[in-house]
Parts: sequence; C-alpha cells; structure tokens
Amino acid sequence: MGKSGTIHLIKLCVGAERVEDLTDWQASARAKGPDGLPRHVTRMWPKRADEVLNGGALYWVFKGLVLCRQPILRLDAVDRGDGIARCGIVLDPTVIRVAPTAKRPFQGWRYLAPEDAPRDLPQGREAEEALPQALQNALAEIGVL
Repeated sequence: MGKSGTIHLIKLCVGAERVEDLTDWQASARAKGPDGLPRHVTRMWPKRADEVLNGGALYWVFKGLVLCRQPILRLDAVDRGDGIARCGIVLDPTVIRVAPTAKRPFQGWRYLAPEDAPRDLPQGREAEEALPQALQNALAEIGVL
C-alpha cells in the first residue's frame, strides 16, 4: 500500500453516503477530466506532490468512516477562467475498498501517512452487503472494524 517516500491524501466525500454514490458520480462527465479519468478539483496544491505521486492514494471518508481509496495518477493544473489556480487530483477509476475506519470531520484534504492508512479489504469482500452505518461507526470506534 505504501512505498518509501509515499504519502496519501484523505478527503471527506461530501454529499455521498455510500461508496456507490462516489462511483456513480465519477461515472458522470462532470466528474471527469478531458482524458476521461475521474478527478477531484481543489484550490490547494499538495506541497508534498512528489510523495503523493510516488504511489499515493486518495482515501475517501463517508459519514465518519474511511471506506475506500483510489490511486492518484497525477496532479493537473485546472483553469476555470476565473483567475484562481486549482489542482486536479487525477484518480485511477478503480475504487479499492478498505477496512472501515472512523475519522472525525475536517475541512479540505489532509495528508495520511501510509502506516496510518486503513488496510485494503481482501478480494471478494467488497461485494459483501454493508452493515448499517450506525453499527459500522460503533464497531470502528471501538476498533473492531
């Protein structure tokens, strides 16, 4: 999951309750860059871009739980014609489910050290029916998930 000199990003998935909400959004033309890859546009450019691009992923938080990640392919400058420099975090369209892990709300994105990142779920587990959100939160809070 992490190489030496790698750092991940973590971000709230605002407006989404489930991983499927994210994948549905990323399937829309509005969520894609000119190359057809999903991207998340933000005003802040990572100062640690070299580490992010050295195998980093964007971990998504849904309603207080980290539930998935996407490998970061590159960072693009985005110009929307308003004079504000933006960063397009270009993502691999593959969404990798991770062990649900509690995360308190925060604004923007943050760095996430590889040793603090939730572990990937084993192959095949991503298709399992999710536990109710309240139960997931309670289990993650006590460290069971």
